[in-house]
Formats: sequence, C-alpha cells, structure tokens
Amino acid sequence: MSKSEEEWRAVLTPEQFRVLRQRGTEAPNVGEYTNTPATDKGFYDCAGCGNPLYKSSTKFIAHCGWPAFYEAIPGSIKVYRDDSYGMVREEMRCAKCDGHLGHIFKGEGYKTPTDERHCVNSISIKFNPKDEN
Repeated sequence: MSKSEEEWRAVLTPEQFRVLRQRGTEAPNVGEYTNTPATDKGFYDCAGCGNPLYKSSTKFIAHCGWPAFYEAIPGSIKVYRDDSYGMVREEMRCAKCDGHLGHIFKGEGYKTPTDERHCVNSISIKFNPKDEN
C-alpha cells in the first residue's frame, strides 16, 4: 500500500500520523486499549489500513503503559532492528501499509506462550469485535 504524505495526512489524525508515519510513541497510560481486557473477543486492526494484526486472545495486561500482545497474526507485521536512543530493540510495522506500531521485547518473564511483549501504541490500532474463527 503506497500513499503520499498528503494522502496519509488526509485520512489520519495528527497524532495517528505522528505515530504511524513518523515512528512516534504515544504517552504511557493514555491509550484507549492500554487496559482493555483480553476477554473482549475480536481483532486489533491497523488504524492506518485496517489490516488485522492481533487476535484479542493474545492480549495481556503487562502494566507497561501500552497495550501488550504476545503474538501477532502470522504475516501481519514486519520487524526491523531499531538502534535509536542508545538501545537495540525490534520495531514492528504493519506489513500492509508500513505503519509504525511499536516494539517487541523478549525474555521479560511474562507468563505467556512466547515470553514476548509486543508493546503497541493504542493509536496505531482499532478494535474490531468479530469472531476470531
């Protein structure tokens, strides 16, 4: 999916544009989905293009200030090395529109099947309440 900067600005809010297109981060503990329960059934889709990214059953409360998931839908994200701010992290972006979603952290000891925390900006996603099957 290819859009010009002007086309993205026309369909995204200024804050969505800053996070999705300019690789920004929303402030902790302010996002709509930070503390929503995993019992809500559905998908979390990319706010930029609607690409399904996460099943709600993979969401968990990590108390990190952002929504956390332990596994993305296969093929829905691309992962890149991010060595900004003096640290090495894995940045994740939507595989369809290349929108910045957040970062992946591994080995933190969460009791999840993957021991990964996909730390996602709430503003980068939209909840879609539909059956996961």
